Amino acid sequence: MTDIAVSQLWIYPIKSMTGISLDSVQLEKRGFQYDRRWMLVDKDKRFITQRQYPRMTLIEPSFESDVMDFGLSVRAPDMPVLIIPYPDPQIELYDEVQVTCWDDQVTAHHINTAIDNWFSEFLDVDCQLVYMPDSTLRAVDPDYARSAQGNDIASFSDGFPNLVISEASLHDLNSRLDIELTMNRFRPNIVLSGCEPYAEDRLGHFKINQIDFYAVKPCSRCVITTINPQTGEKESKQPLRTLSQFRKKNNKVFFGQNLLHKLTYVSDNRLNIGDKLEIIEPSEALIFD
Repeated sequence: MTDIAVSQLWIYPIKSMTGISLDSVQLEKRGFQYDRRWMLVDKDKRFITQRQYPRMTLIEPSFESDVMDFGLSVRAPDMPVLIIPYPDPQIELYDEVQVTCWDDQVTAHHINTAIDNWFSEFLDVDCQLVYMPDSTLRAVDPDYARSAQGNDIASFSDGFPNLVISEASLHDLNSRLDIELTMNRFRPNIVLSGCEPYAEDRLGHFKINQIDFYAVKPCSRCVITTINPQTGEKESKQPLRTLSQFRKKNNKVFFGQNLLHKLTYVSDNRLNIGDKLEIIEPSEALIFD
C-alpha cells in the first residue's frame, strides 16, 4: 500500500445536504474547515437529516467567488438563491440555543429567521438553521477517543471528524450491484486511490502531509445510502442489502472508516488532492459475520 494517494476531498457545510468537492482543504481540530458547522433542527431543537427528509439532498451549498468571503450560497429547486453569512465571532448578537445531535446536547448559534423560513418552505417543516461556534467542543465517543481529556472533538458530523473511503471499495461494491452508485452516496471527506478494495479497513495509524490520522471505527451505514442524490428519492434497499451479505457485524453494515487526527506544527495542516499516504502502523481488519 505504498502508492495510496488522496484523489478527492469533500466537505458538507450543512449537515445532510450536498457536499462540496475541493482541491485543497484546511484541517482544523474538529475536522475539515467549514465541514458540518451548520445544521437544521426541528421545533424541539433536535437535528434533522435525510433520514426524515430525503429532499435535503437537493439543497446545494457552494462557495462562489463573489460571495465566498462573506458566506455560503445555497440553492434548491424552485427556490431563490440563499446567502448564509459566516458568523462573526466578534459579534455577540446571535441567540444561543441548546440543540441535540444524536445523544449530545451542545450550544449553537441561531443565525436568523429569514434563513429558517427558506429551509422550512423547501422542506415543508418548521426548522431552524444553527451554527457551531468555536467555543462549543463536542467530544467524540469516549470508547473511541484517543485522548482521555476529551480533546478529540467533532462538528455536527454523526460522530467523528473525518471519514475515508477508497475508490476501489466503491468499484467492488458497484460490481455486485445492478445499479452504479457514485461516491457522494457515502459522504466521505477523504477518498483514496492506488489501493485494493477495503484497504481503509486496515489503515490503522497513517500520515498525510505529516498529519497523523487514526482509523478508529468502521462506519456503520443507514438508509441515507439508499437515497438517490440527484432525485432525493429512495429507489430501493440497495446498497444496504448487498453490503449486509459481506460487510455485516452485530446486525450493522459497514462501509468506510471513521478517522481521528492530530494536528502538527510541522506543516500547515492542509490536505491536497495528490498527497501521498504513509502507513505508520496498520491495524487488523474487522471480521464480518
